[in-house]
Amino acid sequence: MSAEDDVPRLELLSTIGFNGLVNGGLIIHPDKEHMVYPLGNTVIVRNLNTNKQDFLTGHTNTVSCLVVSKSGKYIASGQVTHMGFKAAIMVWDYEKRCLKYQLILHKVKVEALAFSPNELYLVSLGGQDDNSVVVWNLQTAEAVCGSPAAVQSAGTTFTVKYASNSDDLFVTAGDGTLRVWELDLPNRKIRPQECNLGQLKRIVKCVEVDENDEYFYCGTTSGDILKINMKTKFVANHGPAKGKFSQGIADIKILKNGNLLIGAGDGTLALVNGRSDKYCVIKQGDCKLKGAVSSIALRGQGHQFFVGTNKSQIYRFNLTDFKEDLVMSAHYQPVLDVAFPLCTSDLVATCSGDDIRVWHTCTSRELLRISVPNMICHAIEFMPDGHSLISAWNDGKIRVFLPESGKVWYVINNAHNSGVTAVAATSDSKRIISGGGEGQVRVWDLTINPLNQKLREAMKEHKSSVTCIKVGDKNKQCVSASSDGTCIIWDLINFSRKQMVMSNTLFQCVCYHPAGFQIITSGTDRKIVYWECYDGNQIRELDGSQSGAINGMDICPSGRQLITGGDDKLIKVWDYNEGMVTHVGQGHSGNITRVKMCPERRYIVSVSRDGAIIVWKYPQSC
Repeated sequence: MSAEDDVPRLELLSTIGFNGLVNGGLIIHPDKEHMVYPLGNTVIVRNLNTNKQDFLTGHTNTVSCLVVSKSGKYIASGQVTHMGFKAAIMVWDYEKRCLKYQLILHKVKVEALAFSPNELYLVSLGGQDDNSVVVWNLQTAEAVCGSPAAVQSAGTTFTVKYASNSDDLFVTAGDGTLRVWELDLPNRKIRPQECNLGQLKRIVKCVEVDENDEYFYCGTTSGDILKINMKTKFVANHGPAKGKFSQGIADIKILKNGNLLIGAGDGTLALVNGRSDKYCVIKQGDCKLKGAVSSIALRGQGHQFFVGTNKSQIYRFNLTDFKEDLVMSAHYQPVLDVAFPLCTSDLVATCSGDDIRVWHTCTSRELLRISVPNMICHAIEFMPDGHSLISAWNDGKIRVFLPESGKVWYVINNAHNSGVTAVAATSDSKRIISGGGEGQVRVWDLTINPLNQKLREAMKEHKSSVTCIKVGDKNKQCVSASSDGTCIIWDLINFSRKQMVMSNTLFQCVCYHPAGFQIITSGTDRKIVYWECYDGNQIRELDGSQSGAINGMDICPSGRQLITGGDDKLIKVWDYNEGMVTHVGQGHSGNITRVKMCPERRYIVSVSRDGAIIVWKYPQSC
């Protein structure tokens, strides 16, 4: 047990994000009022009307599969874990929003899950390192029986689906394998029967069984549909012969009238005539969705349905008009920075890939999106006067945007040769200080007119990229951290070095104590180090993490609390003077890149490499 196990937990308020890489991971609960989906190592239950979120937490790594039972009584989720370890399955009680069972048997990854129609059993499918299928008794939480998922010559098995009426029949499918299994409970066996595909060679990614258990439909990476007779195990038909779905079929849903909803890898969503052998397209969306379709979730009988893509988008459709309505959007690339305006906690900005987004903190609603195609934004900062948002880009430009409209106000071209990696602003909003990939720190004057920026000074001492810049001592000095293992305190009046601290690490973050007499650094050596600004002496060293670098750090205005986050995926609140952890937040499954405290000490916002943004309640005891 680690020292953090006994520390009070941070309260998770809301999340911004959706893991669209989980096939079938977006589900509408049978109560028709809630949406269930994974984000990192958390399962989120979100009210469709109020957007209120409940969190099912307990997984230690990324959720890899998700399923809801027919009545909605249970939710089951599986995870991935590290090589050599076993991956857990969590069975949740939906009404109580609590863990009912934890089932552990599969190695490395749980690939797919399915509940039996009467909720007697749960069948689980292991990943390619496990290659087994196991049936669990939901009354006793014991494994009834298990078997290899496919013959050794076959590839990975990707999906499992229970019959609609029988607790004794289910289907598994994957790369070169398609099997119907029958449960023999008295003998504790499951007996597979191979489906005869004739000359067809297909990789099946999704399966859907009709309501009478007569046929089941398979979506393939080749972009066609296989219809298999459940009794004979022969192919009834397959198609379309022409106009196959580009980049494969990722999900299929059967409507009451027998028609099929098809989601394809190129973002196509189509309604297909399932009663015909030719599988003609009846309706299709006006335009392709952003990203590959990974989930189709029916609401009720399917008059309304939701679609999730691998670019972390969720759309709502009505069957009658078939027009998409974007209901949720999130980052799908690593989030590299987060920033609050100086005087409000209601807005927060994040940057990831080629876009910057401004969110409403309380509701997790996206208010503004700024995109610069084919670029990467490394850092962002609100100007203290609130009139602009400055950003650092890999093409060597500093772009300054108007925070309400998102329009470009001005651009500082050729700010750095090897890309701009860090930015900061003085409290009077008259200067921008930038750091580059070549190691220079540059000061830009905006005194006369922001549109006529002037390079005041370039300070060259770092040998590698600048990772973080903070301004201190009433705009008279700033500190820059670099991956060359140095932090330099610069005099902003004479533009010279005042002090330099060195350590055997790649510095990732640095903060000024609000009193201005100390700086705090951290990086890849997992140490939090306090330094004296006056002479550069080391005052204190703390072990910030048991495993992995510390990438983000922030300090409260009073200087009493310090917040860190890093590769151990934990948010830690520290008592600055005591050097002790007072609270821990666990919810990320990707490495945390940055953490920020809001100006009014209401929220802590953390961002990570898996695209997640998590809002925590600032602990009142601090």
